[in-house]
Amino acid sequence: MASPEARAEEARGLALAIALDVVATLVLPIREVRAATLFGAGQIAEIAARCAAHDAALVVVDGALSAVQQRNLEEALGRKVIDRTGLILEIFGERAATAEGRLQVELAHLDYQAGRLVRSWTHLERQRGGFGFLGGPGETQIEADRRMIRDRMARIRRELASVRRTRGLHRERRRKAPWPVVALVGYTNAGKSTLFNRLTGAQVTAEDMLFATLDPTMRRIRLPGIDKAILSDTVGFISDLPTQLVAAFRATLEEVTAADLILHVRDIAGPDSLRQRAEVLAILAELGVVHEDGTPIQAPVIEVWNKWDLLPPERAVELAGQALAAPQPAVGVSAKTGEGCDDLLARAGALLTADATIHCLTLPASDGQRFAWLYAHGEVLADEAEPHGDARRLAVRLTPRDLGRYNRL
Repeated sequence: MASPEARAEEARGLALAIALDVVATLVLPIREVRAATLFGAGQIAEIAARCAAHDAALVVVDGALSAVQQRNLEEALGRKVIDRTGLILEIFGERAATAEGRLQVELAHLDYQAGRLVRSWTHLERQRGGFGFLGGPGETQIEADRRMIRDRMARIRRELASVRRTRGLHRERRRKAPWPVVALVGYTNAGKSTLFNRLTGAQVTAEDMLFATLDPTMRRIRLPGIDKAILSDTVGFISDLPTQLVAAFRATLEEVTAADLILHVRDIAGPDSLRQRAEVLAILAELGVVHEDGTPIQAPVIEVWNKWDLLPPERAVELAGQALAAPQPAVGVSAKTGEGCDDLLARAGALLTADATIHCLTLPASDGQRFAWLYAHGEVLADEAEPHGDARRLAVRLTPRDLGRYNRL
């Protein structure tokens, strides 16, 4: 579990991610949860005093607030109050770029808003009349609002189902192609997008802030022994992700479940690297990608120990020894400087071609297309002319997948 100081720093990072000006941070122990306000009267007075001293307009609570608690705190403090779920939803709403991402954010927002509609909000209690299709006579405003939210959520789910079907068709097409898919996963701000840009030459948004990437991005990449692979950048994981977002953003993680290789990117220089690793592995286990102890179920996993350039020399030497002895493959890299990236690509290529076997193939000497394909996609160990006839005999190391592709040429 993260220390209170680490949680406070993460909450500060979330606030900075949507350009909030953080003027003060308080760590308040809660010995007894107050149903009405979460905090005790003395703690509320302390928060109010700090707000007045800094002229703060917004209070962010790094935890879950009920609708009643949020309303009562706003009345007591005279300021807008938002909880961790609301803050993360704001970030996701600002960052989602694709149609799917925006739909998922809206679905999560509506789910969150539905829980905020409580009968203690008297302006939603007024009676309203209406025709049958608008709600029967006597329907309260809160019931009408809830019905409107349910209807909109149902429409969004139908649209998302269509998007997922389209994504499923794309995945199936890639399987038939079939190019191996390499998925980048990791805690938010571990450096996935910077590594993605380093390995692909792309210009995906990569900033030193939480949730810089929300929508899955894919680019072609070349690995040793593999002419073409697909590298996929995914949304960052975080502790206590709101339940609305776990469900709404599950589709963005479907690329991980279909991946042939997973690169688990860790901020190895950060103080919470081990805790963040456990958080990521817990989510991967829920997705059925790894066992609870972190061992892979289907696709192999490489731990990418990023931000190596920030390590003190003695710590780097210590971690290099640990990487060699680790039960799962681990590679130290700096996505910023490029250090270790060639080694990472070599390890990835080796794992993806681990099931390759040698095949003896005879081709007409004039079949330039197949010759070029074998040299591009396999490892040609021997290439010699047949003693009789216009043909050549090749010994080529191919994976079962590439052999199937070759046979379809």
